[in-house]
This record gives sequence, C-alpha cells and structure tokens, in this order.
Amino acid sequence: MLRKIIICSILFSHTVQADNDNDYFDPIDGQFDMGHYLAENAYGFLPVPVIITEPAVGVGGGVVGLFLHESDEEKAHRQEQAMASLDGGAKLIPPAITAVGALATDNGSWFAFAGHRHSWKQDHIRYTAIGGAGEVNFDLYSTLGGLLPVEQPLQFDTQTTAAFASQKLLFRIPDTSLMLGIKQFWAQSSISSSNQVVDWIFEKALGDHNTTSGLGLAAEYDTRDNMFYPSEGYLLSAEYMSYNKAMGSDYLYDSLEVSGQSFWPVADKWTLAVAGDYQAFYAKDDALPPTVKPYIDLRGVSSYRYQGDQVATLQTQIMYHLNNRWTLSGFYGLGYAVQNNELLSSSTQANSITESSSDELISAYGVGFRYQIARRYGIHMGVDVAFSEEESALYFKVGSGF
Repeated sequence: MLRKIIICSILFSHTVQADNDNDYFDPIDGQFDMGHYLAENAYGFLPVPVIITEPAVGVGGGVVGLFLHESDEEKAHRQEQAMASLDGGAKLIPPAITAVGALATDNGSWFAFAGHRHSWKQDHIRYTAIGGAGEVNFDLYSTLGGLLPVEQPLQFDTQTTAAFASQKLLFRIPDTSLMLGIKQFWAQSSISSSNQVVDWIFEKALGDHNTTSGLGLAAEYDTRDNMFYPSEGYLLSAEYMSYNKAMGSDYLYDSLEVSGQSFWPVADKWTLAVAGDYQAFYAKDDALPPTVKPYIDLRGVSSYRYQGDQVATLQTQIMYHLNNRWTLSGFYGLGYAVQNNELLSSSTQANSITESSSDELISAYGVGFRYQIARRYGIHMGVDVAFSEEESALYFKVGSGF
C-alpha cells in the first residue's frame, strides 16, 4: 500500500515527460527505489504522504515534498559509493535538503511550512531554517492550580492562529564531532476559545495578537552514520533560549532542552535505539499562552495533553532488519511532567487555568515498519501504530521515528 501511495504521488506530481521506468528500480537489488529520481531529475522530490490521526487535532492528511540538492560531482561520488556497497552512499555527508508541506484535519486545523538545511566546508558550517503558518484547534486540560482532582481536570477547546520563523547556525569545533552556535525564533499568534469564560481570560491576559521572540545558544554532538536512518552512533543536543523584550517579545521566559539518541547494532539484523529528552521552563511573566510550556511528546500521546514546567521522556526501540529494504520495529516510551509548586502558588487566574496536574507519568508503546525508499541516501519511510492508556494513533514516518 505504501508503495502504491508513493507511486501515485509521483505520477500526480509530474509536469514533465515521465522518466524511464528503470529510474525507479535499484540496479543492485531490483527493488523500487527513488534515489536515482531524486538525484538526476531537476524537479525530483520525494513525496511523503501524511495520514494524521493525532488525537489532539483529529483525523486528516497532507503531503510533504522532500527535495535534495547536490552538485554534479557530489552526485557522481554518491552513486559510485552506492554501487560499491549497499550503504555506501548513505554514509556520506548529507546533501542540502528542502522540505515543503501542507496539512489539514477534520477539526479545522491546518498548517503549511517550508524548511531548508544546508552545510558548507565538509559540514563544518551548518544552517537550518524553517517557517510556516497555520491554525491549530485542540483541547487543553487543567486542574485549576490543584483545585480539581487529577482524574477530573477541566477540559476546554482552544483555537491558535500563528505564523513563525526559526533559524539555527552551527560551527564545528575542528577535528571533533561537536558543533556550537546560536538559534533564533520568532512567532506572532492569537488564541481564543469557544468557552466564554476561558476566552475572556485569554483576551484580558494575552490580548488579540502577541509576538514571541527569542535568541539562544545551541550545541550538537553527532556521530551517527546516517542522518535519515542511523544504524549506529549517537546524537546529543542542547538548547537554551531566552525570550525577552530586547528581542521584541511580548512574553518573557527562558527554556532549556537537552536530548539524546543512541543506536547500537546488538546482533546480526538487530539494532537497539534509545532516546531521551528533558525540557525545563522558567517563567518570568504570570500571563503566558498555554502552548509555550513543554509537553510529553511520545507516539500515541496527544500533543499538549500533559504539560509541565519540567518534562522528561525516555524511549527505547528495537529494530529487526528483514533485509536491506524492510525493517520491523517495536517501541516503548515513558513521559513525566512536573508542575513547580512555587509557580502554582503565585500564578494569577489567567495563568493557573492553563496548568496541568502537578505530577504526571504516562507510557506509550507500539509497532511499525520501514521501507528504504532511497538507498543511496539511506532514506526510510514507513508507518507506526502507537497506543497509550487513553488513545491510539497511526503515523506516517520518515526516519527512525524518534
């Protein structure tokens, strides 16, 4: 089914004469492959169909186009390495990437974006930028600062309209895998609710339109053998952001995120992966929009369902490689959200209505598969089915899933 979806997307996206059918099959293993199409077609892109079953926003879908940019010399070298071994091309420095997408769901949410990643001087300088706009409708949950029991929080709908832009510039420390740099974020948004009381609080505390703008430091330590679908190595990253009036922000707060991923080939055809993430939120204002706080981000758990001033997740995934094309996986994750007591006691009504419970622990698990759709780049696509205590969801994925 995935192969049919991809082929149909390609046919509908063509505005020029179709290439030779052999361009879509790998000369080494004879399997369906889009590596040659991506590299040799001037308008070539990988269409990623998206089926949305995210519990927070409902059912919907869209498409993301993934464009790869290489010089003729880089293309020739990658093809040579890919012909010499099954994973030869995939282990070279990733090409420049552009992604453009549009998504919508049945509850009225929609989102459109464009992003670009580029590196220079053999990946010693790396730049990433993304921007987009949309409207997201989802429910938030609150214990009203502890007035309601954890088992019966107040649930209310929200409508958030926003436009945003973000960019990050990193420089490699010579002869190391460590990169250091800066990150900038800007967004303009408005939030409302059909609940008249909640909407009145939002209007009084946040106004009609507000700007969020911040600047921070970023660090990455990356030894993965492939950016798209690693089989070994690890990625460690950290970001500290400050949002303040000097940057033109209406909201004042700081945030810290530290995350890591590790991949180990533990046996023939088996790979074990572990990922962890910690986020901390430091409020400097009483009145803040409910979406700025971190939330537990796990497959099978609604976005923004569990928020806190400190959020941590730990995930593990085992992958069984049937062959160089097909991989089956199983995964399990834990998420923990903590609300600081001192913030609860000093919050105004406008802020306390956005609080989640003071202590939340949630688990999620699932299974999935991947198909290597572009062998010379190591790009894998597939589907994950995930479950948690309250809900389940289906995800179309590019990469490992973390």
